[in-house]
Order: sequence, then C-alpha cells, then structure tokens
Amino acid sequence: MENIREIIEGGGRCTVVGLGASGVSAARLLQARGARVAVSDSRNEAEFDGDFRQWLGSAAVAAEWGGHSGEFLLRSDCIVVSPGVSLELPALVAARRQRIPVIGEMGLACLFIDEPIVAVTGTNGKSTVVRLLGDIFTKSFGDVFVGGNIGTPVADYVLGGDRARLLVLEVSSFQLDSIGFFQPQVAVLLNISPDHLDRYPDYDAYIRSKMRVFADQKPEQIAVVNSDDPAISAWPEKLPGRVLAFSNGRRQPPGAWLEDDTVIYACSPEAEQPERYPLPVALLAGPNPANAMAAIIAARQMGCPPAAIDQAMAAFQGLAHRMTPVAEIDGVLFIDDSKATNIGAVQAALQSMARPVVLIAGGRDKRGGYGLLEEAVRQKVKAMVLIGEAREAMAAAFASTVRTELAADMEDAVRRAMQQAAPGDIVLLSPACASFDMFTSYTHRGEVFAEAVRRLKADSATRATAG
Repeated sequence: MENIREIIEGGGRCTVVGLGASGVSAARLLQARGARVAVSDSRNEAEFDGDFRQWLGSAAVAAEWGGHSGEFLLRSDCIVVSPGVSLELPALVAARRQRIPVIGEMGLACLFIDEPIVAVTGTNGKSTVVRLLGDIFTKSFGDVFVGGNIGTPVADYVLGGDRARLLVLEVSSFQLDSIGFFQPQVAVLLNISPDHLDRYPDYDAYIRSKMRVFADQKPEQIAVVNSDDPAISAWPEKLPGRVLAFSNGRRQPPGAWLEDDTVIYACSPEAEQPERYPLPVALLAGPNPANAMAAIIAARQMGCPPAAIDQAMAAFQGLAHRMTPVAEIDGVLFIDDSKATNIGAVQAALQSMARPVVLIAGGRDKRGGYGLLEEAVRQKVKAMVLIGEAREAMAAAFASTVRTELAADMEDAVRRAMQQAAPGDIVLLSPACASFDMFTSYTHRGEVFAEAVRRLKADSATRATAG
C-alpha cells in the first residue's frame, strides 16, 4: 500500500472509476495529494452538477463518459474504484493483469489516516451500531468522525484537515473487496445472511468478503463477532485478532450475552463482576439487542466509561425505515421496515413480532433465494402482499406456506394488506428485496408506504365520520 501512496504523491496518473459521492470525494483527495487525476463514469457529463464539471476543468482532469474502456483505464498508474462498480468489469480485470493497483475510496483514504478506527460490517444492523457507537464515543471523548458507507465518505474526513480522536466506519462488503491494507483497532461483524448474490458468484464468496474486515489485524487488536450466527461461528479461531463474542443466550466471557432485557459484559473469563447494561425500549425490538451487545463490547474495548454507554443507549432513537411504526388504523399497526432489503433482515423483523403479521414484500430480486424465510413466514405471517419484479417468484416460493396476493403498486399493497388484517394484527413492510425496480431507494420506498398508510387512515376516518 505504501507503493500506492508513493504513486499518488509522486504525481502518478490515478483514475477514479465511478463518480458517486465516494468517487467524487476520492477524485478531490487524489488531486489534493498531488496525483494527476482522471475519471471514468458510465453516465454522460451533462448529468453532473455544474460545480463538479467546473472543478474537473480547473483541475485539468482527464475524463471518460458513457462507459469504462480498457484504453482509458490502462493508461493509469493506479485505479480507485467506487463501491458500486463491479471489480469484474473487463477493463478492471485487464488492469489487474497488468499489475496496475486497484483500490477503493475507503482504502485510499485510510492510506492517510493514523487515528484509531472502529469498523462495523455485517449484512444487517451496520447503520444502527455505527450511529450508536458514534453517540457513545462522542459522550466519552468528544471529537469523533462517523461515516464510511453511511453519511460522509472517509476521503472527505482526510480532505477536511481537522483530526478526530477516532473514526467509526460503516463498511460494506463492496468496500472490503477493494479496501487494500485495513487494520481497525476494533472490527465488528454483526451477522451474515445471503445478500448481493447478483454480484457475488456464491454465498461463500460473500462470506469471505465480510471476513476481510479482520484480515490485517494484529493479535492485540479486537475482533467482535456474533457467535449465534452459523456463517460466522466457524471463523473465530482463524482470526488474527483477540476475539470477543456476543450471544442472545449463551454466557461466554470474554464478551457479552443477554439475560432478559439486560446485556451482561465481561472483559475476560476471570472477570468477577460482569457489567450490566439494561436495554431501553428503542433497543429491544428485532435485532437491536444483538446490535447493542456488539456496540457495548466495542465501546468498552476502546475505553468508554459505562456511564457514557448507558446515557447514549437511553437517548438513542431508532433509525428511519427500520421497524418504524407509521400509524394504527382500526386496531391494525403499520410498520415501515423498508431497509430490510435481504432475507436476514426480514427474518430478524419477523422473529421479533408477537402479533400476527400481514407482510408486504417484494422488489428487485437479489438472488439470495427465499428458502431461509419459509419457517419464519410459517410461524409469524398470516398473509403476504407482494410487489415489484420479484412478486411472482415470491408467490411461487411461498404458495404452500401462506396466502399470497399480488399488488400493482404500494397504494394497492397497503389497501390489500388492510383487507387481510384484523384488529391486533401488524402490517409490516419488510421487502427482502432491493427497491430500484419501483423506487429510487429504500428511503423512497418507505416514504411512499408511509404516505399510502396516511391516506388510508384519512379515508378510514372520513368513512367513520360519514357513518
């Protein structure tokens, strides 16, 4: 990795492939550090804002629009790839064959970071744990950077110049694929379930990608893992760092476990008085107890006082579109879990339900299969209303398990779900699919759901008044 830094600071030609938020930040960082910058994007130049296009001209940046050609990329001394760009792109494969270094924006930024890093990955729960850790560290130390896959790209932190006490980074599997040398002081792996199999050749490849977060750690650095997760349980003895595990049921010092609604934490097997952290209501639903355990271990290993942890957990607000109550209509509670874009997230949501569920699901299939959802659906779901490109495939998968209906759009889905529900039931939007067939993002999908629920509630109130 030192070679890449030498290329950059020595004025080498560094090409950024993909100009999303992290790609734009990477281009600006490269230019600030002395590289000759080039950029390549599949979109047309006119789709970018005027300020960025002006910067490209003022910084004398070479640009390729409308695709990524080998001719353009192979003139590079180093390539920085955005997370949304597949590493199997033919031009990138050709570059690696010619031994041109390929690194991601986060890996690039970490070349210029000396502060301690706490990294959080996993199929589900990353954003919740990163936000919670950000709150805990801020109460403990004051100046903390929170970003990565959520919020601010790490390159922007380096560009900003001010230095934090430590960095808390959400790290996706795509970022880990191109991270280069990465050595977090604490690395957290929350869970693994099938996801992004439209990009990975198989589930094992996806698991290996997640495990990359631990690969460069030293023996004294900390690996926090979920010992209840079957995809993770075989790995701890292979990890280079010191492993602390968390579990919903098993007492397992060093680490954390759950007793009723309280997290018990022991820093070592010899700890005579384990610490106790009662969980507030916001951290009791779905996978949040596991998220809280992981955050507590990471925070204590970084020296945060127990009082700061308790204060941050007490003040913590659940994140939008993650098991968010929207409204109650005639005794039926509507919950927005639009962030649940894979089957593991839907499993966790359903397992937390104590009332019968009418499930709204579907969207763009991520090729993870639906078999792992069958038992949770059988136990918790009375009916499914299906939307989007995957609706027929999901209807076929669950035909022998539960009653299914196909909806034309979200408005139709909400109304059909209400017809299937009875007072005391829950209508849960937890799609198990990506949103991009019908919506711009999972956030947009959740907003459309909430608006449809509000209209339904208004219609119900109007009918009640008229009656």
